[in-house]
Amino acid sequence: MDNIRRFETVSDYNAFNKNETLHPLVSVVDLSKADPRQGSRMYFGFYTIFLKDVKCGDLVYGRNTYDYQEGTLVFLAPGQVAGINSNGEIYQPKGYALVFHPDLIHGTALGRHMKDYSFFCYQSNEALHLSERERKIVLECFSKIQYELEHAIDNHSKKLIVSNIELFLNYCSRFYERQFITRDIVHQGIVERFETLLNGYYQSEKPQTIGLPSVAWCAGELNLSPGYFGDLIKKETGKTAQEYIQTKVIDVAKERIFDHNKSVNQIASELGFKYPQHFTRLFKQRSGYTPNEYRLSN
Repeated sequence: MDNIRRFETVSDYNAFNKNETLHPLVSVVDLSKADPRQGSRMYFGFYTIFLKDVKCGDLVYGRNTYDYQEGTLVFLAPGQVAGINSNGEIYQPKGYALVFHPDLIHGTALGRHMKDYSFFCYQSNEALHLSERERKIVLECFSKIQYELEHAIDNHSKKLIVSNIELFLNYCSRFYERQFITRDIVHQGIVERFETLLNGYYQSEKPQTIGLPSVAWCAGELNLSPGYFGDLIKKETGKTAQEYIQTKVIDVAKERIFDHNKSVNQIASELGFKYPQHFTRLFKQRSGYTPNEYRLSN
């Protein structure tokens, strides 16, 4: 797993997997055509989505291993490194990969809102687990893209290929929402653990040493990627993770404001604000009062 195979172009990846390149910027790769091989780490210079069909080793991303079984989808953004750890054994790849270069979608509606598909930033145990019906829809989307790739190029080709990629990604957004609801055993208590984490944070010295708790810090403490954590909290509470943190900070502030032995500046510092005016602004935004007005009104 030490040597990294680099795939800068779609045609590089097609050649590695014994697939014909029908379009320089996009391909539906049939992994079963590839030669048997050992696991290795791979760098992808383009968007890559794996649909895994059989057990062939653990998919490794960074230092983590994906929760990656049969019938799962994993999403990689350009510049990411992932690989299969087959423990030195030879395996036959199976399943499919949809790969497309950012140049394909530049200037399109999809290119403009690609950042909305936050699952390209998910990590470790955050793969999308498909039901049999969902898997069929994914394969239908891949089939439509493949049809366009095999069709003689005309004025409609690019538009139809990009539209079908967008349709596929929109289905994936729906499937992830379903997963947030149905994988309760995995997600059980994330909001409660988040609340406990914030309570513990404000009973410790961390605000003075670290400052305000960030979404990334909280996600790391809960062993989730910031993207997955943020989407899960939004789904569960209706608030963004940042809004949830700010609400907690203001709740703690409201309690402490009644300690007349402390100035507002002291309280701001205790809560982790670098500048008192930032605390005053957020407090006013959230409560309708400045800290001093709130202190006097109660």
